[in-house]
Amino acid sequence: MATRTITITVPEELLESIKERVDARGVSGYIAAAAIHQDAMDQLRELARRLEEEHGTVTDDEQQAALDRIAAIDGWHDEQRSHSDEAA
Repeated sequence: MATRTITITVPEELLESIKERVDARGVSGYIAAAAIHQDAMDQLRELARRLEEEHGTVTDDEQQAALDRIAAIDGWHDEQRSHSDEAA
């Protein structure tokens, strides 16, 4: 991915907090990663808005069913990982 140098303004306390975790050369990468994350979240919100317009609001029962399914998949992955760790 091509990069471009820009100037941004951030609160001094935020910059100092970031610098505590990364060296001076890593600040750009840290901020770029934060911007990538925010962009992805914005795109997900836009997708959710469009899906809601097209299909209606998700009910509490539908949301819970999805969360239950995710939990079941996570449990299955944990079990698979446990079995492969035991075999190693």
